Amino acid sequence: MIGLDVRLPLAGFPLAVSARFESGAVAVMGPSGAGKTSLLESIAGLRRAAGKIAIGGETVLDSERSVDLPPERRRVGYVPQDSLLFPHLTAAENVRFALSREEAGRRLFDEAVAMLEIEALLPRYPATLSGGERQRVALARALAAKPRLLLLDEPLAAVDVELKGRILPYLLRVRDEMRVPFLYVTHNAGEALLLAREALLLRSGRVESAGPAGEVLSSRRLAAIDPMARFDNVVEGVVEAAEAGGPARLRLPGGEVLRVPSSGVAGEKAIYSLAPEDVLLAAHPLDRVSARNVLAGNVEAVDLGGDDALVRVLAAGVAWRAHVTREAVRDLDLVAGRPVWLAIKTQAFRPIR
Repeated sequence: MIGLDVRLPLAGFPLAVSARFESGAVAVMGPSGAGKTSLLESIAGLRRAAGKIAIGGETVLDSERSVDLPPERRRVGYVPQDSLLFPHLTAAENVRFALSREEAGRRLFDEAVAMLEIEALLPRYPATLSGGERQRVALARALAAKPRLLLLDEPLAAVDVELKGRILPYLLRVRDEMRVPFLYVTHNAGEALLLAREALLLRSGRVESAGPAGEVLSSRRLAAIDPMARFDNVVEGVVEAAEAGGPARLRLPGGEVLRVPSSGVAGEKAIYSLAPEDVLLAAHPLDRVSARNVLAGNVEAVDLGGDDALVRVLAAGVAWRAHVTREAVRDLDLVAGRPVWLAIKTQAFRPIR
């Protein structure tokens, strides 16, 4: 459980966030300057906020009762966007920085190193690491301290698509295997829906919406608030044997099969992301097209904004988002309930795990 009732004066507006989360996997979204980083710093104890903060049933801040635990006693792991590794320490020394010298500390070190697969990086200094490698070391440092809450402030914002695809699976393992609760700040709704079960949407320091991630992060609401928001599609399935010299087959939970770039091991789960710009829509059944993935579906919603629109389509048990023009919405008569056909090229899918 994460209970927040935070008040903090900022330069442009006061931060006033009141919310309660039970799932332990929370996405925090909103436009730049909405107060997301200030909220995380308040939870970590790096800013002197007023109000109440409870983590896992323990109160770390209650200004009315003069309770304000210092950062080192809150047991909160904080991973900022730029990782903030100590440049004069090796990766191993960075990870060990907050550990005790007892056996428990050595065990946590070993678990974090194994989880994030950074053993080969341990002798190296931060300046010799790539952006993705630095973020994995920073995450290992945070996990090695055995936090009861992990704060991730856009940890993938400065990482390219390939490296992002390598880091996201580790965050899924943190959620599913280590079961460490986290708040994850991002501008990518696809990442948020993949990682989080609940979401907090901020605007100008106040809560615009809070609750189940699928409801809070609807494209209409989010696009109206955060112009930087992205809506990548995320699909999960089981890898089947790759075709000779060709793509792999990804079987979705409903039984449908997609052609995707070969990745992973046959029989194992895999996750792929897909930009909404790469989803093509047709008003009639498609035949003899080069795209290897053609799915029949129905329009769920059309969110208009400027000259563009995000069309949400339910097909093969997946809620897809397609980015189209207003002209396409008009010409294809895209309205809720209308049958449509999706065409997606194999190479448009990007492997995440």
